[in-house]
Amino acid sequence: MFQWSTLVPFLVLFGVLSPQGAHSAGRPADVGEQATIRQILELEKESKDAALRRDVAFAERVLAEDYVGIGPLGDVVTKADTVAARRGTQLQYESIEYSETVVRIYGNTAVVTSRADVKGKDLGQDFSGPYRFTRVWVKREGQWQTVSYQATVTRP
Repeated sequence: MFQWSTLVPFLVLFGVLSPQGAHSAGRPADVGEQATIRQILELEKESKDAALRRDVAFAERVLAEDYVGIGPLGDVVTKADTVAARRGTQLQYESIEYSETVVRIYGNTAVVTSRADVKGKDLGQDFSGPYRFTRVWVKREGQWQTVSYQATVTRP
């Protein structure tokens, strides 16, 4: 049986590879915002790599304690849920490809929107296809953390 509750924590931790469309709140980014956008894009790349490797330590490090994810079917996932799912082996990604990525900066908050074309299986069932996601990063005590995430299945 397909289990979105195990898929969502992994969709939560994949990201983007290029800064195409990166900008700051609808205006040209200044030098400081450009540096922040580069940091967020790097964290998104690390998130994707961590999803492919099922990296538990990455999830523990970047997800805020009050993190809430919303899956494609509306299920709610916490940090504890995500970490537990990472420890399991039933979820396998073959690939994750990104496009249409936008990063917007609002002070100590970054909002990332992107399209993700995913290939993978959960408990042997294929969940491959196109998704769109929004991830919210907040800088707390000098560290960027993911506080919210929402994924939606889209048409090919």
